[in-house]
Amino acid sequence: MTEFVRRLWRENMLPVTLGVTDGLLSALTLAAASLLGKGTEPSASLAGRIGCAALVTAAFTMFVADYAERRGRLVRAGRQLNLTVRGQLATTRLGKRALRRSCAAMMLAGLASFTGAGLPILLGVVLPGPPWVTVLLALSALAGLGAALAQTFAANPLRWAAAMGAGGVLVTWIGTVVHIA
Repeated sequence: MTEFVRRLWRENMLPVTLGVTDGLLSALTLAAASLLGKGTEPSASLAGRIGCAALVTAAFTMFVADYAERRGRLVRAGRQLNLTVRGQLATTRLGKRALRRSCAAMMLAGLASFTGAGLPILLGVVLPGPPWVTVLLALSALAGLGAALAQTFAANPLRWAAAMGAGGVLVTWIGTVVHIA
């Protein structure tokens, strides 16, 4: 990888990871019954609806968490600089920059979540074969993401892939129990 791609990944790892993971787990939870042949037939409409639900929840969660973190850092920095008014640093250009970066992280997480939720279901609709193949695609994507994350922070890729895959299996089982779609 080029240095630019590495830097881009490091700066956006949280929103992308949160979004993709949230999307895949949303698809596995909400559509588990359909994907395992015990509910309604998987469709492009189902992929879009679950993708939209995942987009909204991931975007909201990412914005709140990221902005709270950035704003909190500015407040702590202002305290360390002995500024007289609490939160004074957060009302400067730095505060506006924190808001813009949190909005960018929100959009990235939402897009990643929509893709993570909708794409496996859509592929399951388009590709010939039984609907449970979609579950395998989503579990494979989770395991692949785990391995990629492990490479990023020098951990055991096999262990991370297995843990992410096992989490996906557990969420799929929960999805069949609650039987939403």
